[in-house]
Amino acid sequence: MKYIVKLNGKEYEVEVENGKAGVMSVKDAAVQSAAAEQKPVQAANNAQSAPVAAGAGEAIKAPMPGTILDVKVAPGSTVKKGQVLVILEAMKMENEILAPADGTVAQVQVAKGSSVNTGDVLVVIR
Repeated sequence: MKYIVKLNGKEYEVEVENGKAGVMSVKDAAVQSAAAEQKPVQAANNAQSAPVAAGAGEAIKAPMPGTILDVKVAPGSTVKKGQVLVILEAMKMENEILAPADGTVAQVQVAKGSSVNTGDVLVVIR
């Protein structure tokens, strides 16, 4: 069975089969998440580098809302395609966010323990 669940301003399409559930898709709804949820992200962004500028590199974005469990890279680090950049906890699962290509880390926009929403920039690679 498929269900649509609205949580914190986002719609999640969830499929339940044989007692196991999986998220099929996430859509932004008109209402954004509460300001209290956004404060940790703003604090993390203030502690990090300046916002991403156009042409500054490839922005690696959060595929889903969650909490940053660990940041595995620092600005200036050289990374290889497939290397773990960030570990994101979402729905009680640890998700490894991987480098899409070889490069150098230009910016780290999140800190351990910060909350992120879908589409938030985590790391910028040049």
